[in-house]
Amino acid sequence: MKSNILKPIIATCVVAVMFAGCASSTGSSTPANKTATGALIGGVIGAVLGGTTSNKKGKRVAISGAAGAAIGAAIGYSLDKQANEVAKSLETEVNNNPDAEQNINEDLIVSNTDSYVKIMFRDDMMFATNSATPTYSASTKIAKLTPILKNYPDTIVQVVGHTDSKGTLVYNQGLSEKRAVSVGNTINSSQISNSVYTKGCSYLKEIAPNTTSSNMALNRRVEIYLYPNSESIINPCIK
Repeated sequence: MKSNILKPIIATCVVAVMFAGCASSTGSSTPANKTATGALIGGVIGAVLGGTTSNKKGKRVAISGAAGAAIGAAIGYSLDKQANEVAKSLETEVNNNPDAEQNINEDLIVSNTDSYVKIMFRDDMMFATNSATPTYSASTKIAKLTPILKNYPDTIVQVVGHTDSKGTLVYNQGLSEKRAVSVGNTINSSQISNSVYTKGCSYLKEIAPNTTSSNMALNRRVEIYLYPNSESIINPCIK
């Protein structure tokens, strides 16, 4: 890499760090770290793209890098902000502890990564036995997401159903899809403009081995993913 390209990229990284520094002044370490990551990645990508699309590489790299840093920082901050808003509306807190989902006493968990916000609802609080219709309590909680989604109209919503291993794979696939569709329809009925997709995973992505009743209860769940863009969408059925 030539020095006239390298220098602006270094400058870009400085811009990214500046964004991270601004974010860290909020006093929340996790959001700051995610914003810093977004800023740095966005900055470097922008710098590389700028360097390869212009003869005046130095100037273009600096401009593209700064723009990329701004975009990356904005996405990181938006996801953190959105996760906190979701958690507050559901009267809980963001919990990014990887062991949280294995705690049977946690029937509602809001977490986030650099790519999405995830809301996990335990099956027992969502549906009556063998039913795909959300209970009144579950519908009330789902409705609390509406104001937040209206504030983030570009957010892509993916609703995913999971089951335990009782019954056949085909039966559980159908049940998981029905439950995901039911929750998706509940979200859609609130007249939001967001794109809403649904998916059933049967028992293909277990949280714990389906060897005990308590483990099976962990695996029966509905997850709602909130993505900032289509590039962030994952396959939620793959471990």
